[in-house]
Amino acid sequence: MAESTKRAANNLEAILSQKDLKGVEAALYPKPQAANTVIPAGYSGTSEDIKRRHALLGVSEEYLGRLLPSGGFDELEVFSNNAENLVGVVQVPLGVAGPLRINGIHAQGDYIIPLATHEAALVASYHRGALAITQSGGCTTMLLNEAVSRSPGFVFDNLIETGKFLAWLLPQEGRLREVAESTTRHGKLIDMSATIEGNHVYLRFDYHTGDAAGQNMVTIATQAVCDFIRKNSPVRPKAVYVEANQSGDKKASSQSFQHVRGKKVTCEVELPAEVLKRSFRATSRQMEDYWRISALGGALSGTIGLQGHYANGLAALFIACGQDAACVAEAAVGMTRFEARGDALYATVTLPNLIVGTVGGGTGLPTQRACLEILGLYGAGKAKAFAEVCAGVVLAGELSIIAALATGNFSRAHEVLARLRKRQTHD
Repeated sequence: MAESTKRAANNLEAILSQKDLKGVEAALYPKPQAANTVIPAGYSGTSEDIKRRHALLGVSEEYLGRLLPSGGFDELEVFSNNAENLVGVVQVPLGVAGPLRINGIHAQGDYIIPLATHEAALVASYHRGALAITQSGGCTTMLLNEAVSRSPGFVFDNLIETGKFLAWLLPQEGRLREVAESTTRHGKLIDMSATIEGNHVYLRFDYHTGDAAGQNMVTIATQAVCDFIRKNSPVRPKAVYVEANQSGDKKASSQSFQHVRGKKVTCEVELPAEVLKRSFRATSRQMEDYWRISALGGALSGTIGLQGHYANGLAALFIACGQDAACVAEAAVGMTRFEARGDALYATVTLPNLIVGTVGGGTGLPTQRACLEILGLYGAGKAKAFAEVCAGVVLAGELSIIAALATGNFSRAHEVLARLRKRQTHD
């Protein structure tokens, strides 16, 4: 990645103002001596093991105590299956927005939305958008597709071997399905595709994962398939990798709009002029005009998808509800579109990569389960509804932030809800 010579010179000058060249060189060399403190690896969440780890952290008892839940050391055992080298829990402020009315295939009703964040103004913004949607009769949401993918890679000597390998493999799809599904009660292998790149073969396996987000489920199933291939293929691969980075796992990718990873959901609402005026002090023309320039700005900057800030609401909702927060990297890919219809505004969002679940992972942890219970979406049979609610939350956030930017109130909202409030707290 290129840096301008001016910036590079400024950076070098700043470094040399703190140390001479020899000092910089010494700082950058590897240091072979043993570490002063080594945290022993372990899965145990017993009080004794956690206290031993605390003793190695070099932090005062006052701050170590703040890492403990209200039940103290004994309560931490609940979390031992979700984090290794356990030392405590981190509290994140939790707010609620809504009600958000969802008219979906799977989600129906008014939902109170739990959002875990330390960003002032975020909950207020989503609350404003949610109320505007509800006052307009709710948003219509539809789950369009679902699959969780894993993409193993195979290396051969040459292109001839890759062709022979695929000639053997493709008729084996039924057997591969049996192998994959033998590892899980809920997962189903629904599709398989192949990409050849010279002597490399990338396979893509798509699974249904029930009401779990399914990342671990599909990894274990795909590993079993890879083991079967390694053992039975007449053309033995030189190397096999359970994930060769073609699935799009936890990263934004251009293939998002050709496939689905997780659950693909689209959502729309039409806001009457009176709701726009009351909720946002905006007109449909103002909203469409800002959406247009922001969409072009996103295209000019090379963003994947066109949207304002999906990651804000999804991260807050994922953390609150026990989802894998890193999946926001791909879940936040999507398309927002605003269209003035006379004085009314039509708004829609589409998200092709919602990796979400209502069982497994972090969903059973105490506060995360409580947040899913607030939504009425904990447990089996609720994941599709949760995905539709996610889309409604994202739409609420897009409406609110675009209204703030279109009317010139974005900076003022952050000043009032963040900086001024902090000043009052500290005065």
